[in-house]
Amino acid sequence: MSALPKCPKCSSEFAYEDGDVYVCPECAHEWSKVATESTDEKRIVHDAHGNVLQDGDTVTVIKDLKIKGSSSVVKVGTKVKNIRLVEGDHDIDCKIDGIGAMALKSEFVKKA
Repeated sequence: MSALPKCPKCSSEFAYEDGDVYVCPECAHEWSKVATESTDEKRIVHDAHGNVLQDGDTVTVIKDLKIKGSSSVVKVGTKVKNIRLVEGDHDIDCKIDGIGAMALKSEFVKKA
C-alpha cells in the first residue's frame, strides 16, 4: 500500500484519491496528483520584501507581534538569529531572547 501525501493546507494525514486529484476530508482542499509528484524540490520562503530566506539567517521583526495566551509583545526591530524554516502557516521556527521558542510568519520579518 502506497502512502498518500499529507494535505498541503492543513497537514491532515487523512487525504484520499479521487480520480486525478487528492482530497482532504478535514478542510476540503483538493490538489493535483501531478503537482504533488513534481514538487520534490525544496520550498522557497521569502521575507516581507521578497528576499529569499534560508536556515541559519538572521531576520528583523517589522511589526509588533502579540503572543497568543500572553500579554507579551515581540517589538518592531527585534533581531532573531539562526532561524529554521519549516512547513506550514508559520514557516519560521526560532528562539527570541527574553521570550523563548516561537513560530513566526515570514511576512512579518525582513532579512537582516
